[in-house]
Amino acid sequence: MSDGETVSSAATGTAPERVAGAPALPLEALEIAAGYAFAGPALELGALLWDGSCLPDAQIRVPLSMLNRHGLVAGATGTGKTKTLQLIAEQLAAQGVPVFLADIKGDVSGISAPGEPGTKVRERAREVGQEWTPGGCPAEFYALGGLGHGIPVRATVTAFGPVLLSKVLQLNRTQEQSLGLIFHYADQKGLELVDLKDLRAVVAFLTSDEGKRELKGIGGLSTATAGVILRSLTAFEAQGMSPFFGEPEFDTSELTRLAPDGRGVVSVLELPAVQGKPQLFSTFLMWLLADLFHDLPEVGDADRPKLVFFFDEAHLLFNDASKAFLDSITQTVRLIRSKGVGVFFVTQTPKDVPADVLAQLGNRVQHALRAFTPDDQKALKATVKTFPDSPYDLEEVLMGLGTGEAVVTVLSEKGAPTPVAATRLRAPRSLMGPVEAGALDRAVRESPLYGRYAQAVDRESAYERLTGPPDSEAPASPSPSSRPRGGTEAGTGAGREAGHSGGRSRSEEEPSVVEQVVGSGLFKSLARSVGTQIGREITRSIFGTARKRR
Repeated sequence: MSDGETVSSAATGTAPERVAGAPALPLEALEIAAGYAFAGPALELGALLWDGSCLPDAQIRVPLSMLNRHGLVAGATGTGKTKTLQLIAEQLAAQGVPVFLADIKGDVSGISAPGEPGTKVRERAREVGQEWTPGGCPAEFYALGGLGHGIPVRATVTAFGPVLLSKVLQLNRTQEQSLGLIFHYADQKGLELVDLKDLRAVVAFLTSDEGKRELKGIGGLSTATAGVILRSLTAFEAQGMSPFFGEPEFDTSELTRLAPDGRGVVSVLELPAVQGKPQLFSTFLMWLLADLFHDLPEVGDADRPKLVFFFDEAHLLFNDASKAFLDSITQTVRLIRSKGVGVFFVTQTPKDVPADVLAQLGNRVQHALRAFTPDDQKALKATVKTFPDSPYDLEEVLMGLGTGEAVVTVLSEKGAPTPVAATRLRAPRSLMGPVEAGALDRAVRESPLYGRYAQAVDRESAYERLTGPPDSEAPASPSPSSRPRGGTEAGTGAGREAGHSGGRSRSEEEPSVVEQVVGSGLFKSLARSVGTQIGREITRSIFGTARKRR
């Protein structure tokens, strides 16, 4: 074997790669390298940087079995975080582990195609002792609500739940609690909240005279709070957010699929179309994770994860979050490990992640940080404090790292932190950039999942039941004069007809939503109901998400 050639140890689980004819390692470098000499299967991250030199004999790795202990990939803009995700993801897929990637900038789709050889790639491979060959991964492409090239990902309002929806609508704690009460009522009465108009209809009913009587036993809903919720929903829809809520609802078990050849499928969620709605996409990612937590069985410590989930732009999730929301994230991250799911948060500095969450992240890849301002200097010092003691001057190292270099510490096979290692990272084998749009569209349409999720469905749910004709089994509606009308005695036939047809008249005679809801004879039946089979089947997780039995 000639100088620079290596034998991959990722699949064989052997000791770190050695380069024939390389000089002996300095003692300090040997001690660091010994901390990464794992016996079992591992992913290859790169080669150790020491005293200004890259040492290909000292390979830096992460045990496959520790990838469900979560991780953090951090660094300033342009330092190579996306390529690090790609490097880790393609090796996980090769090891039979499904991966989820959020594509914020639209440049991760290249993971499905072989990379292009070039001078920079060859030079990087030579420096780190990598035998580079091009190769793509089996991939599925998704888009929130179908806004983009991918298979549409939708959630029903019922499944999304009040906690996450409150985050999206930017409600305060009191308003969040009131929204939780609305969901509780809908659950108990069997009113399925499929899309946003379903939720609006239920809120309108619960602020009517009849609805207020319904809530007396479990707590009231003030008109002012209901008004805030309705206005927030209206503004949310005005921003074009309606397509994200509806059916067919995405089954998150699709994210744990394997390809026919045994490789893990890489699920790429395209997000550029909603870049201007950061709270939406970050909260939707949390819904995906919470839904997985709700559905997956316990597996304990396994030899490899069932799924590794990369949570890009993680700071957006935590901005302006309530304590209850942060507590739910912390608990989900802590407990989902035992279900075989690893979560990697991707952001600029560790301080973007709350301390209780950061404490759960055992694997760390910290790219370069800049210290141009006093705030930058504080962030740099705070980052250094999150690492174990090491022989490096980490402040100096972190400011001096180049693109594609990082400071690494992971969990060993025994669960102990490895020595801190400045690392020159390997080059991904897949395409470092987006695939051509036509090829992406073909991949989406040829997917077996396309027919299952592409076409939106609007079936009967809470809105239709509340504003449509009285149910044949429900008692007859009261006479117009006996219905609460908000100070009027106008009839409700037009409202029922509009609701049944799925459209609404824009004339001045059109009843309000409250009038339509209160005028529905179905609610006389619902008011006496003690809950339906649908209501009994709904259970909510620590995040308030729900999933009916499949």
